[in-house]
Parts: sequence; structure tokens; C-alpha cells
Amino acid sequence: MKTSVGQTSLRYAHLLPLLAILFPGSAMAQQLAPADRAKIQAELQDLNTMKVEFDRRIRALEQQLGAEQAAATAGTPAATSGTPATARTQPVATASTEPGPSDEAATYVDTVETGKSLEVYGFAQLDYIQDFKRVNPDWSATLRPSKIPTVDGLYGENGQSILSVRQSRFGVKAAVPAGNHEIKTQFEFDLFGVGVDAGQTTFRLRHAWGSWGPILAGQTNSLFMNGDLFPNTIDYWGPTGMVFLRNPQLRVTFTDTPTFKFAVAIEQANSDIDAGQIRELDPALGNNLQGITPIPDLTAQLRLMGDWGSFQLSGLLTKLAYNTVNTPDNEPSGSKLGWGINAGAAINAGASTVLRLGVVYGDGIASYMNDGGMDLAPQTSTSSPTGLVPKAVPLLGVTAYVDHNWSKQFSSALGYSITKVWNTDFQGPDAYQSGQYASTNLLWTPADQLMFGIELLWGKREDNNGASGDDIRTQFSAKYSFSSGNVLERNSK
Repeated sequence: MKTSVGQTSLRYAHLLPLLAILFPGSAMAQQLAPADRAKIQAELQDLNTMKVEFDRRIRALEQQLGAEQAAATAGTPAATSGTPATARTQPVATASTEPGPSDEAATYVDTVETGKSLEVYGFAQLDYIQDFKRVNPDWSATLRPSKIPTVDGLYGENGQSILSVRQSRFGVKAAVPAGNHEIKTQFEFDLFGVGVDAGQTTFRLRHAWGSWGPILAGQTNSLFMNGDLFPNTIDYWGPTGMVFLRNPQLRVTFTDTPTFKFAVAIEQANSDIDAGQIRELDPALGNNLQGITPIPDLTAQLRLMGDWGSFQLSGLLTKLAYNTVNTPDNEPSGSKLGWGINAGAAINAGASTVLRLGVVYGDGIASYMNDGGMDLAPQTSTSSPTGLVPKAVPLLGVTAYVDHNWSKQFSSALGYSITKVWNTDFQGPDAYQSGQYASTNLLWTPADQLMFGIELLWGKREDNNGASGDDIRTQFSAKYSFSSGNVLERNSK
């Protein structure tokens, strides 16, 4: 709209007293009344407040524009903040993609955003699963190879239909300025019961963390985990041969730039012990063996990022300890050193395709794996007075997936994953030895807030004695996402 010179003069006439404040030697300043001076000072304060808000808004819009441009380059629409297109997934990797899956804790950046933010987000999701065989009924709403029976008929006749809302999620994110940095927090849960709640639709904590600059404390993704490896599947649990654990931790990020990140953390330790054939020799002893955690685990993560994708190398050191309850001095007891190396990459192969390739190996790392294995198990030894020694069980995991966007609305994920355990010679015949997982799907995203998908899955378990079982199923999912955006920003207008 065009504006005349006269209109411009009238529009800015109220700023003339302000100029008098800025230039006190002028005639205008000499004629300024005390009441006018107070009014102008109040207006000046209001303008400063508006400037801070404008600066913050400009940065937010620039970041959004950069994310949309990067997404357009990769051939996929930009995701709404806090509202991933599919559960536990990643878009095609770009230079602007944050490390880890969509629920990864915010990375540390040495700048302070002015103002505050509060976002409420989540989604409601229904999964219809048609299982052509059977798995452990507590885990029928997802495919975990470790829950596939290796004995025919163990869970009844083949064939079962499952309708589940357990993937539905709710979360809150907030940020407030605090000194030289921001305090960032996230609280998030879904409805997928595990542990004593396995098989139930109940609240399950996913994230509860806070960060201030480089220091993060709370429960979020382990540093030993590489969230970029998780493919665009709609099955909840996902590939067996990858590290996946949200763990309580105290983390320090030493370097965090758009191309390089290095962080170290102490994390909650776990020690999953398989008593093996000790139960047959001495049932009381075998049933009273327990894993203990005398010290936290040490994890470290190094990430490289660029237009080509991302590469991550992670390490783990853990003390795997055990003792026996209801015995004198809690004997037998002892410990072994566990360790692991996890390497993976998400590589942009063209404008619309990303390859997710990962390999993890270590001794006693099963507690960090997405599925299958054990940390400690008994091994025969001629040098031990009891003839047995504890062993940190070796484990290998491999994941290979490709995510491809056919268009802005249609995408697919296809791949295979395996976990391999080297059982000790004193484990039972039915001890888990290997698990395989494969899937392919077609997902339709007509809008950022909507997703409909169909997926075909196959899994197989093999035991120490060679017995095996497999499962094949289809899954249809419908998901409706929401995000409030910055509630504080909206309410301030």
C-alpha cells in the first residue's frame, strides 16, 4: 500500500518527543514537559520490549525457513516441531536434522533465546495387527523376535487379531532463559506397558529431563544409542539388532556444532544375568542369583554431520556384577567388565532416499539392545574351585534399512536386522541365541498431522539348542498428531 508524505509525517509525529530525549541539546528537548518525558520513557520501554520479541521471532522464522528449504532439498516436507510424521522415526537425513530420533533431547547450542516457550504435543494412534502365527501374549502388540516361541503351540493355535492404542503419546516441552544459557525440559509418556505392566495399556515414561547449557540430567536416549538408525517403521519395537534405550543419566556435551558433537555421560547400569544350568544343579542357588549395579555405566558419543547425512561412533564401559540372596555373605558373588562399540551412519543417497547402516559389538551389552540377549552367564573353568566363572556374553547386532520418499505424501521403509549371541557352554538349551527381523511398508501422509500406513513384518528366533520359531504379521496404523506450538508466544499476542 502506498503512503503519501503527509501521511508519513502524521504517522511518525508521536516520535518527535522521543527524538528530543535522544538529542537533549535540541530546542525540542528544552520545551519537553516532565509529564511528556515520563510518557516517552514508558513508550521507549515498550519499544525495547517489542524489539526483543521481534528479534526472537525473526530467529524462529529463519530457523523454520532453513528447515523447510533443507526438507525441500531432501524431497520431504518439513515436520512440525514436536510432531513427527510417524512413531519413533526419522525423515530423510539432512544437514539440519538433529541427532537421534524425533524424541531426542534438545542439543546444546551456546546461545540464549530471548523469551520463553511451552509446547504441548502428541498423537493418538490405532494399530490393527493381524498375526498369522503367535507370540508371547504380553507382547502381541509389537514384533520382538525374543518373544517368538520355539515350541509349537506354546501360546495356542496360530492366528490372532490385535487392536491397540498403546503407541499413543503425550508430551510437554519448555524453555526459559537462565543466566548465560536456557533451561530446557521435556516430559513425555506413551501407553505401552513394559516390565510388570507388559501387555497392558498404561502410562509409560519415555522422557523426563532438563538441560542447562552443556549439562543434561534426567531420562532420555542413551549416548550409546544412535537414533538415526531407527527406520520409518510403524511397528512399535522396531529392528532387533540396534541399540535402543532411554536411560537415566548425567550428561556433559563438550562440543556441539552443526557438523560435530562430542558428549560423555554416566548412566543407570543394568546387569541381566542368566543362571543357565545352575538351576538344574542347585535350584535354590540358581533362583537366588541376581545382577547388581555397584557403579554407573560410562558412555561416550562422537557425531559427524553434513549434507551427506550423519555418522556416529559410541562407546560403553560397564561393571557387570552379581551376588546371591539368602546365602552367607551373599556368596557366590563377583563381577566382570563389559564394553561395547556402536558405529552407524544415515547416508543421503539421492534427494529422496536415506540408507541406515549400523553395527554394534561388545561383551555384556544386551541390556542396551533393542531386543534379545543376556549380559552375564556361567562358563565352565578348570581354574575355578567351583568349576564355573561368570562371563560377559559377546553380542553382535547389525541393521540395514532404506527409507524412500516416493512423493511428498507417500514413503516406504525396507530392511533387515539381526542380533547374534555367543552362548556360554553352561547356558540352558532354550537360551536365546539369535533373532532376525525384516519389514517393508507403504505410508501415506496426506497432511503433516495425519498418517496412514500398512506394513508387512517377519521375525525369527533361534535357541542355544538349535530350536527355532518364526512369525509373520501385517499391521495397519492410523495416526492423528497435534502440537500447540509455543503456547506462551500465542497467548502474548
